[in-house]
Amino acid sequence: MRVLGIETSCDETAAAVVAIDPSGEAQILSHAVASQIGEHRPFGGIVPEVAARAHLAHLDGLIRRAMGEAKLDFTALDGVAATAGPGLIGGVLVGVTTAKSIAVVHRKPFIAVNHLEGHALTARLTDNVAFPYLLLLVSGGHCQLLAVEGVGRYRRLGTTVDDAAGEAFDKVAKMLGLGYPGGPAIENAAKRGDAKRFDLPRPMKGKPGCDFSFSGLKTAVRAAAETLPPGPLSETDVNDIAAGFQAAVVDSVIDRVGRAFDRFADTYPRGRTLVVAGGVAANTALRAALESLSVKRGFAFVAPPVALCTDNAVMIAWAGVERLRLGLTDPLDFKARPRWPLDPDAPRATGAGVKA
Repeated sequence: MRVLGIETSCDETAAAVVAIDPSGEAQILSHAVASQIGEHRPFGGIVPEVAARAHLAHLDGLIRRAMGEAKLDFTALDGVAATAGPGLIGGVLVGVTTAKSIAVVHRKPFIAVNHLEGHALTARLTDNVAFPYLLLLVSGGHCQLLAVEGVGRYRRLGTTVDDAAGEAFDKVAKMLGLGYPGGPAIENAAKRGDAKRFDLPRPMKGKPGCDFSFSGLKTAVRAAAETLPPGPLSETDVNDIAAGFQAAVVDSVIDRVGRAFDRFADTYPRGRTLVVAGGVAANTALRAALESLSVKRGFAFVAPPVALCTDNAVMIAWAGVERLRLGLTDPLDFKARPRWPLDPDAPRATGAGVKA
């Protein structure tokens, strides 16, 4: 089984081919990516129209490259998968329309993949993780804890009531003049900083449930910076604030994950694995803290390679494989979705009682 995957949901344009043999062993046959960081850096963040135009400019060439590296033509494919949401709708439409066109011309099944499911299933490609498992999904647009019961079967345990963790990293980096993307910039600055210099809050820590909050922490970072003498922040100031902010995020996330362990273990006694996925999963401080917590709680810890934590087409192709071998395909009139929750029946997070 061979599936072409296409990813255009945000600021990475990507195409990949993933195959699985009769024994069930998976292979990444190709992966081509075009980053848009250069296009968005002058704006300090992602501009949806710029992103959609970049996808249009690069996608066809990336697909040709991915197929060439895989040494396949389209007739050898068993399916074509594309991110159909959630994401910036202009970019999502570029990928979905291209995938449908290939599927029609070559008479192949079309698989509409939820971008979040791509992240959720990556650990099954890289580490053959069995269902069920606990998933921490942390990215620029999402921060959730989910019980992964099977393909297409997710139960949300917690979500952010305001900003996602990755969004908070980007906005704090912008405050500190560290540029875009914020995650790597904050992490690099934090390595040289004193995390204890500024007394920053740990939002939601100690509160019931598994929800997250990061908006108040951003406000606290701004307030801390305003206590310093007027004028540009010194390098030491920037590094110390970055270190304090990163430590606060890690502490808050660890508290929430600890509570999720309890809820998950009660419901799924056979599931003893924590998987972390999404762009923020590339943060080494967060990974180390999650691994330490998992060991203490008797859980295995799985973090896919960094290149497969950020947005990529390998995860979309793999989700396509997972769905295709269950006979799950989609009609060509499937509509792209800017919003597409993995657990549509989960109650909406209210943020009641949230404090910085």
